Amino acid sequence: MGWDLALTARRADRLQVLAAELHARYGVLVEVIPEDLSNPGAPPRIIAALEGKGREIDALVNNAGYGLPGTFLSTSWADQADFLQVLYLAPVELTHRVLPGMAARGFGRIINVASLAGYAPGSAGHTLYGSVKAAMIKFSESVAAECQTLGHKDVHCTALCPGFTWSEFHDVNGMRETTNKMPKWMWMEAAPVVKAGIDAVNWGQPVVVPGLFNKVVATLTRLLPEPAGRTLAHSQTARYRKLEG
Repeated sequence: MGWDLALTARRADRLQVLAAELHARYGVLVEVIPEDLSNPGAPPRIIAALEGKGREIDALVNNAGYGLPGTFLSTSWADQADFLQVLYLAPVELTHRVLPGMAARGFGRIINVASLAGYAPGSAGHTLYGSVKAAMIKFSESVAAECQTLGHKDVHCTALCPGFTWSEFHDVNGMRETTNKMPKWMWMEAAPVVKAGIDAVNWGQPVVVPGLFNKVVATLTRLLPEPAGRTLAHSQTARYRKLEG
C-alpha cells in the first residue's frame, strides 16, 4: 500500500482520469483539488480542503511550472506576475503552510522541483525561469538547514534539479520542434528523475541533480570563470530558448 495522494492542477477532467488510474493501479485514495496556482488564494484553499477532510500532509511535491517564451521586453507584466506566483510564491507558501504540522508530528518530506537552469548563467529569453529556479534551490537549502538546526531531524526539504526531461513541458511552451533537434543523450526519462528526488529527500539531501550529464554541467557552471560561463550560455541560447513572444 502506498501513500494516499492529493492532486491539484487547473484541469479537473485530467485530474479525475489520473486519480482513477492511480487508485486502480495502487489502491490508494486520491483527492482531486482543481486550482489555478496563479491565483494567490489557491494555496490556502488547497490546504483548507485537505484539513476539512481531516487529512494530514506528510509530503509535499511542488512540481507546477511552465516556461514563459519571449523576452522580458516582449511579455506583459501580468504574464510575468503569474509566472512568479506559480513557480515561486505558491510553492513557498505551500511549504510554509505544511511545515508546522510536519514539525509537530516529527516527520515530513518536501520536494521542490527546481532545474539545472538554476545553476546556469542568465541568458536571453524565458527571462525569469533561471532566476526563479536558482531561488528555489537556495530556499530549499535554507528550509533543510533550519529543520536540522531546530531539531526536526526527520523533516527534509530537497531541491530537485533536472535537466532536459521528456514531458509535456516543451509541448506547452511550443519548443518541441526545437528540442527534438537536440542530442538524445542530453535527455532523461521522467521515472529516474522522480526516483532521484524521492531518494534524495528520504536521505535528507538538500539538493540533487539527477543524471551524469546534468551533474557534469552543474559542476562546470561552478568551475568556469563567470565571463566564460556567460559567453557559453549566450552562444547556446537559441537551441533551448524561444526569444520571440
